[in-house]
Amino acid sequence: MHDSWKSFLETEFQKPYFKGLSKFLHEAYATKTVFPAKTQVFQAFTTDLNAVKVVILGQDPYHTPGAAHGLAFSVPNSQPIPPSLVNIYKEIDAEYGKHRSKTGNLSDWQKQGVLLLNNVLTVEAHRAGSHRGKGWETFTEAVVQYLDEKCDHLGFLLWGRDARSKASMINQEKHLVLESPHPSPLSAHSGFFGNNHFKKANEFLKKQGKSEIIW
Repeated sequence: MHDSWKSFLETEFQKPYFKGLSKFLHEAYATKTVFPAKTQVFQAFTTDLNAVKVVILGQDPYHTPGAAHGLAFSVPNSQPIPPSLVNIYKEIDAEYGKHRSKTGNLSDWQKQGVLLLNNVLTVEAHRAGSHRGKGWETFTEAVVQYLDEKCDHLGFLLWGRDARSKASMINQEKHLVLESPHPSPLSAHSGFFGNNHFKKANEFLKKQGKSEIIW
């Protein structure tokens, strides 16, 4: 984890809800197959807080082996591109004519200041949503509120019902908040396609004098 998150994370880790979550996770990792690997659960927080420009908030990690590696929607280079990310790339192509990534690994976005965060940071193998209601939602609410308070002029891209529930926590006079359905094949045609979030985020960054993201 990046040092810029240290004080925030240390505070959250001491709260009763997180101690309960930690107990649940200890049991889950000991008795079941859980993704991502323990060492990658907080991979999103290797992003320098002071460099964050855009926050993409999703749902929960991929639940198939080898896919989740701690960055929302991203997979390691060796993995096939998942359907949700295929749709993300389709939307970028529609907006810009092409996308930069040759694989499903979005670490290049992270390096440019994109915080790739899921609403829930762990999942049991082959059981989407299995770690909902265990405390992660409280944690990611705290993350969003901390970003809202500590950072200036962020673009928040909230995809799916779980992510959109956090819109009310963000000062929309200070930050850009964009909402749409999730890019999953189950919902992408209900408003994710055509949302123009990538261009809108870059237009906002440009107005703030910040460098645009190369998607």
